[in-house]
Amino acid sequence: MKITMIGTGYVGLVTGTCLAEVGNDVVCLDVDAHKIGVLQDGGVPIHEPGLEPMIRRNVSAGRLHFTTDIDAAVGYATVQFIAVGTPPDDDGSADMKYVLQAARDIGRRITQWTLIVDKSTVPVGTADRVRAAIGEELAARGVDVPYAVASNPEFLKEGAAIDDFMKPDRVVIGADDERAIAILRNVYAPFQRNRERLLVMDVRSAELTKYAANAMLATRISFMNELANLAERLGADIESVRQGIGSDPRIGWHFLYPGVGYGGSCFPKDVKALRHTADRAGAPLQVLAAVEAANDAQKHVLVDKIVAHFGNDLSGRRFALWGLAFKPNTDDMREAPSRVIVETLARRGASICAYDPVAMAEARRTMGSMPALTFAANPMAACEGADALVVVTEWKEFRSPDFDALRRHLKAPLIFDGRNLYEPDVVRAAGFRHFSIGRG
Repeated sequence: MKITMIGTGYVGLVTGTCLAEVGNDVVCLDVDAHKIGVLQDGGVPIHEPGLEPMIRRNVSAGRLHFTTDIDAAVGYATVQFIAVGTPPDDDGSADMKYVLQAARDIGRRITQWTLIVDKSTVPVGTADRVRAAIGEELAARGVDVPYAVASNPEFLKEGAAIDDFMKPDRVVIGADDERAIAILRNVYAPFQRNRERLLVMDVRSAELTKYAANAMLATRISFMNELANLAERLGADIESVRQGIGSDPRIGWHFLYPGVGYGGSCFPKDVKALRHTADRAGAPLQVLAAVEAANDAQKHVLVDKIVAHFGNDLSGRRFALWGLAFKPNTDDMREAPSRVIVETLARRGASICAYDPVAMAEARRTMGSMPALTFAANPMAACEGADALVVVTEWKEFRSPDFDALRRHLKAPLIFDGRNLYEPDVVRAAGFRHFSIGRG
């Protein structure tokens, strides 16, 4: 099958590459000439485990192509996926200009029946707007070309996106056109050979499903963070509580780890957008208002612990910071808790030396103008002469450090553990003072 993927951001690039991996011929379109140039030269503009070799393999096989030519991309296939960004607008709503521009670009060029698939995370009702935008362009051309619009939201975790796409828990299809449903069944058939994973529903339900899933996961994170803060006040251990509630099959184990708040390109944006949608519909989601407020507060919890130990004025203090990306296995710095922590420490007069296995280039781009922030070549180098270690992202390489070497590098044996990476008894036995999230 020939497929056009409009947008080579995180979703579009992973989706297009995985579709090519199972034998489809895919053209990925983007208006960003620099990004397309990087891809055409064999580079990858994002960090995602397994993505680079898969791109290289499918480009070599002639199944995956990258272009800025809109005419060529729209003319290439009768299945057009829209996977462009939907950044938050000033009022918290999703900015739809890129999605609607893609729809207009399609409407100005299609000459035969075409299926347009919304892959971007979009508000309920977007398919109607995409359908209308295409219809307006066809009317302006004075032609009557048949087309269908479907919703196919993505459920990819950064850092595990290849596995998520190749071995999906579910594939949600929102459509009312039987031909469109049949085509999408064919597209996803290679990914569900051992059991049916396709969930077909109406378009609006599919659009809401994506927002509801992310909002539910964000809710679990904020609830656990608030429970951890309470456990600390009560003298309980949140790790014991986590095991006690996670063993209940009605609750399960996922997204029950307390920390310094969620970030990234999805949860913050999607919680805001769903709240905005609910407010406009006259059904405010009060739970999500609390989720968002709790998350904003949680990003300051670690700094509050630092201030409680050192005092309000941190002038002359130097902190080692392990982890910049909002989660492991990605270089995504969007809404990362590290940004709030670094900025707050710097405002109080501290300097920060940071290390991250893959996100330092992105951190330099987004935070490099801060005089108080420097970067280290390795974790121990960041700790040299620091007043304390601050752990912000739970990268695997941080899980079992050489505590003797760490103590020699630090000015004082202090660890502020924002991800509860270390067992308190183990760290204390190694001679450290250990400040965690909800572990007493």
